[in-house]
Amino acid sequence: MRFSQYHFVDEIKQNLDKLGFKKPTDIQYKCIPNILRGEDLLAIAQTGTGKTAAFAIPVLHILHSKLNNKREDGIKCIVMVPTRELAIQINEVFQILGKNTRVSSFSVFGGVEQGPQIAKLEKGIDILVTTPGRMFDLVSQGFIKLNRVEMLVLDEADHMLALGFIKDIRDLIRFLPKKRQTLFFSATIDDEIKDLAYSLVKNPIRIQVSPKDPVSKNVDHSVIFVNMDDKRFFLERMVNENPESKILVFVRTKVRCERVQAAMERVGIISIFMHGGQEQQDRLSVLNTFKQGIVRLLIATDVSARGIDIPDVDYVVNYDLPEHPENYVHRVGRTGRGRKKGMAYSFCDESEKEQLLAIEDYIGKKVKVITLGKDDYKEITDLTLEKKMDLKQILQELTPIPNKRYGVKKSKLNK
Repeated sequence: MRFSQYHFVDEIKQNLDKLGFKKPTDIQYKCIPNILRGEDLLAIAQTGTGKTAAFAIPVLHILHSKLNNKREDGIKCIVMVPTRELAIQINEVFQILGKNTRVSSFSVFGGVEQGPQIAKLEKGIDILVTTPGRMFDLVSQGFIKLNRVEMLVLDEADHMLALGFIKDIRDLIRFLPKKRQTLFFSATIDDEIKDLAYSLVKNPIRIQVSPKDPVSKNVDHSVIFVNMDDKRFFLERMVNENPESKILVFVRTKVRCERVQAAMERVGIISIFMHGGQEQQDRLSVLNTFKQGIVRLLIATDVSARGIDIPDVDYVVNYDLPEHPENYVHRVGRTGRGRKKGMAYSFCDESEKEQLLAIEDYIGKKVKVITLGKDDYKEITDLTLEKKMDLKQILQELTPIPNKRYGVKKSKLNK
């Protein structure tokens, strides 16, 4: 079935056509009719399969069809998400798909001044995409009223539970009208998600579009056994061999994030980093820089792994294996999105083998191993530019001086 055959309002059909969206993905095909019928939903699908559009399209159609030229007071739909970046991204999807409709959407989140957000809310909106903290702040101040909400969407529901948002979700439910439609969307599911969904809604329909392997079939993922101290040499080699590729590198901590970026700088590779310790505006600047391809190497913690749609990521590198195996699925899902193919590599030290086993247990299969002979391994570590540098120079460059622009650091030598 093609989008042109759905009974959507013309404006939405035109927007889909301009975007080149001709046919729904599997999750969209299965979810859209149920949402249009007003049914509660628990939808599970792999990352990169179009879950956001699966709820955005029917929500926009429903609200546009109900709205008159004069907007009624009150928010009609709440979309709750775990991160600021995801709130911004989903709001952009609503605005693109809802262009020229009568529906107005907006996102609110913490880490920025609330004044401009309040000003926009006071003008009136229909769809609010929000993180829990800022939303409850504005509810308590009287700037957000929830008495007219007809639809609630919880996106990345499993991650919200992992971050401890269960109390916030239950508190939100108390503010909402009992008669409403509730939609849960997630890339992974467990008993806690199911129990939450079934406790908050009436007769939810469960839709699962996931094979036994939760990693998208569009992603070719493999592991290379690399000593911890040699990982930077392998990353250097990979970047130099793929100079036009967009590469997203995941590390475990904020400190590791900045150290890997500094190591790349030492060998002349331009990169940027993003982690939860940065100001929100700095994180957004970094993300936009990477999205636009201005800098093609981004080093990040798992703050970037959940739900963020970065176009045309050619490679994902697990520089450090994640502590939680489900994060592996979300990390590698940043490539191979939609119908595109992607590659993901994991660098595994001896100390990380237990984490690798946990990942394999979680995805239900072995991760393909790329075996390197001793000579090949030695060649990669010996030919690195870093080993040709003077020890004094390396020590000087290890003392970074912050440069706020793009999250890049300059060394004392480059002053």
